[in-house]
Amino acid sequence: MTATGDRGFILILSAPSGAGKSTLARVLCQRVEGVITSVSTTTRQPRGGEVEGEAYFFVRDEAFRERVAVGEFLEWAEVYGNCYGTSRSFVEEALAQGKVVLLDIDWQGARQVRGNMPEGDVIGVAILPPSQETLLTRLRARGQDAPEVIARRMAQAGAEVSHWGEYDYIVVNDDLERAGAELLAIVTAERLRRERARQRIVRILATFGFCI
Repeated sequence: MTATGDRGFILILSAPSGAGKSTLARVLCQRVEGVITSVSTTTRQPRGGEVEGEAYFFVRDEAFRERVAVGEFLEWAEVYGNCYGTSRSFVEEALAQGKVVLLDIDWQGARQVRGNMPEGDVIGVAILPPSQETLLTRLRARGQDAPEVIARRMAQAGAEVSHWGEYDYIVVNDDLERAGAELLAIVTAERLRRERARQRIVRILATFGFCI
């Protein structure tokens, strides 16, 4: 636990590609102490410059499947022939230390996490672009993808946005500074919930002679 004794929580960030999720996550980690990004486990090969335990935990496919079978992942998915998963032990250890653990996953992964963790441990935020037109403009401006890839990303964006009702908070990223401030406010508010601050409350009430 932290010095306050408060338990941490999982902060799921889901967004269509191009909505600014990665940038907002980076801003949050830089501005707020105790916010960390979960390190996923993957079966894909390391790329140049990727460090074990920082970018990913790299394992063989057989080992990954064995971990799936015994429930070691809070969520996992196979993407283009490679598997990616969120380690249960990594997350639970971080929560016990009072950390806020960012999970950058889609709505399907979010459902898996909610099904595998106590309700109070999971907060979901859907990050949305202000419009379909704005999202398309951003994807084109990046200059990273061929037209057919952009078309596929836009189709996927429609599916992602349609699940907005499964999240606790909605942040519309029409202005990066404002969206970042809103995300910070969510973390602050969630840290102040009485359910997370029980140990701190117990200590304070004890000074008044109360016991709960």
